[in-house]
Amino acid sequence: MDNPLCRRHRCTRSSKRRRCKKGDPQKGGSIGQEGEALGRSRGGFSTKIHVRCEGRGKPVAFVLTGGEAHECTAFEALMEKGAIKRAGRGRPRRLPGRIVGDKGYSSKKIRLYLRRKGINYTIPRKSNECRTGPFDKAIYRGRNRVERLINRLKHNRRIATRYEKLAENYRAFLTIAAILLWL
Repeated sequence: MDNPLCRRHRCTRSSKRRRCKKGDPQKGGSIGQEGEALGRSRGGFSTKIHVRCEGRGKPVAFVLTGGEAHECTAFEALMEKGAIKRAGRGRPRRLPGRIVGDKGYSSKKIRLYLRRKGINYTIPRKSNECRTGPFDKAIYRGRNRVERLINRLKHNRRIATRYEKLAENYRAFLTIAAILLWL
C-alpha cells in the first residue's frame, strides 16, 4: 500500500517527455556540471584550477575544469590566454620562452604543440612512456613557484572552498585574488 504523502510514484514519466531540455537554462533546465567546471574526482565533487604564471610566481591566466578532467584538456586554452608586458617598448609577450610542468602535462600532443610554437620545455616523462629525453632537474625545481602561487590564492577562503555555484563567479574571485597578488 502506497503512502498518499509519498511523491515517488505520483508523476512518473519518461525523460523524453520533459517540459524543457536538460541543458537549456533559459527554459528552466540546468546547465550541467561540464559548463560550470564541476566534476567528481578522488577527493569528491570539485573544480580543478589550471594556472599559468610568469617566472616570479605571479598569475597570468586561469582555466577551470571539472575535478575529473585531465591536465592535457586545458593546456592549449591556458597557453592562448594572458600576456606579460615587456620591460622596454613593444607588444606584450604572449608565449613564454620556457615551460616547466609536472607529469600531468607529459604527452606527445603537448610536446608537439610546444615544439611548433618554439617554446622550450622541462616536463618529466611518465613511467609508462617509452621514450626518454633530456631532463634538467635544476630547472624543474622552479616549478614550485606554481604550487606556492596556488597556496597564496587559496588563502582566500572563497577560492579554497568554492562557495559559488557558477563558474563565471568563481573565475571572477580568482581574478580579484590575482590582481591583489600583482599589487
